[in-house]
Amino acid sequence: MPPKAKAAGKGRAPAKRKLAEQFPPGEVLTDTGKKAWKLGAPVGQGGFGLIYLAEENSANSVGPDARYVIKVEPSENGPLFSELKFYMRAAKPDLIQSWMKSHKLKSLGVPKYWGSGLHEREGKRYRFMVIDRLGTDLQKKFEECGKKFPRKLVLQLGLRLLDNLEYIHEHEYVHADIKASNLMLSHSDPNQVYLVDYGLAYRYSPDGVLKDYKEDPKKCHDGTIEFTSIDAHKGASPCRRSDLEILCYCMVQWLCGRLPWEDKLQDPLYVRDSKIRCQENISQFMTQCFSFEEKPDEIQKFMEEVNSLGYQDKPHYEKLRSILQAGLKTIQAKDDGKLEFAPVSGAVPPPAKKTTKRKKAEEGETETDGSPLKKKRVAKKKEVNGVKKSQPRKAPNAGKQGDPKSRLVEMGTQTSPGLAQKQRGRPKKTST
Repeated sequence: MPPKAKAAGKGRAPAKRKLAEQFPPGEVLTDTGKKAWKLGAPVGQGGFGLIYLAEENSANSVGPDARYVIKVEPSENGPLFSELKFYMRAAKPDLIQSWMKSHKLKSLGVPKYWGSGLHEREGKRYRFMVIDRLGTDLQKKFEECGKKFPRKLVLQLGLRLLDNLEYIHEHEYVHADIKASNLMLSHSDPNQVYLVDYGLAYRYSPDGVLKDYKEDPKKCHDGTIEFTSIDAHKGASPCRRSDLEILCYCMVQWLCGRLPWEDKLQDPLYVRDSKIRCQENISQFMTQCFSFEEKPDEIQKFMEEVNSLGYQDKPHYEKLRSILQAGLKTIQAKDDGKLEFAPVSGAVPPPAKKTTKRKKAEEGETETDGSPLKKKRVAKKKEVNGVKKSQPRKAPNAGKQGDPKSRLVEMGTQTSPGLAQKQRGRPKKTST
């Protein structure tokens, strides 16, 4: 049986959602295109669904070398439904292949969508989606490297993510939750990185019509608190600059190991105001992050370019690429297509394997690198929700009706007078 869900509370999904029952290997699911898929062993677990190895249906059982995975969740749940909208509109194989050909790309890190549908079992209905099988996520690699990545690697990751984001943006969506745990290596090619988890993906330009800037108090601080954009902190819907701002914070963390506001992630207003100060003086922010090591000038230039964008502006992707490529040249390196995950001098050594396994067992984590799930003994007093990776943090008490602190957080009223004067979220009067 799958682990029990946590009780509803801050930063957790509503209790009314249910976990999917675990299906036995060999279960056959038929998608809307009448194509049949056979399930193999479960290899991962999301907040309210399971992820299985899968192949097109045949007499053979699904082995460990399966090329696809299937996400399954109860049909009344919402996360997979939200992802499906993105995948069906923007991740069809022929669409991705056409983009790669026209932009002369050898690869593109967006998982391909192969099918979806509804499945009924023992009177219950489940929604499912078939996508490419992937390997391990970058958060694991980050921890193995002592929570620091080499500068060359960070610049290479930035270049790959620019390719991914340009594709997503040109197909009317923004991702809104870029982070190491949402980046996965290819199962077959360790030098290829995929951007996954489109549960927060937002269609910022339906049919080419850009959404206007509008703050919604109910949406304040959406995303993963340490990385999410200032727009999201203020309750505005994500835009293209939001994705790039998040990417900036990721690259800085990967290089220096820690963002300045990580000591108070439980206080979303503090995090928001820290980010506003960061954007007001990027040079000072960089000095704060890299006080004991060489400051990467290309990251500062990248951040300044992103900060110059208006809410509706189209980013200059080629200019951003040239900034990162200049950074590679500065360190006498080039993007040779190889991603080398090596520990950096001064990085914190990863914990011993025994400790890691024990911690995983306590937290009920599941495998994401394609190996079958192993049953883990969980301490009786522990409650687990089966989350494969860290979920986006939300404001403490956010969503509790009648809570005055919650209302203050949602309205974003606790801003210092100096910061309140600068309304960065207002769209520039520029052409789109």
